[in-house]
Amino acid sequence: MSAASRSGNGEKPAGRFRRMLDRLSSSQEDLESEELQEDSQASGCTRISDCGDRQIVKVTGTLRTVTLRPRAGVPALEAELFDGSAALDVVWLGRRSIVGIEPGRRMIASGRIAMSHGRRVLFNPKYELRPLGQE
Repeated sequence: MSAASRSGNGEKPAGRFRRMLDRLSSSQEDLESEELQEDSQASGCTRISDCGDRQIVKVTGTLRTVTLRPRAGVPALEAELFDGSAALDVVWLGRRSIVGIEPGRRMIASGRIAMSHGRRVLFNPKYELRPLGQE
């Protein structure tokens, strides 16, 4: 633990060598999570971990999984969106597929959060796919 971390002021340790050492000692998953959180903040979106039930939100992140799972006999395309802080399920009812909705794709989604079985869910959100060059 660095002196800056121990002091409780929340500042990152200074110095190019120290930053390089911190990056080398972080796992790839930690680095990706940090990058996603920075992207979320820069986009003016709400962090998924800060989203509450029935709140209208705009979130951004990377799709981890995309599956076709019927709900009450109706086809439903489900995707898990991860922003580095938490994940939520994005569900399009009545859809079997949507062009561009695939694992690894970044997107911005907005709508009203619902809680289902302890997980955050966005049903039929407005969405914007991020350009492929930004991944």
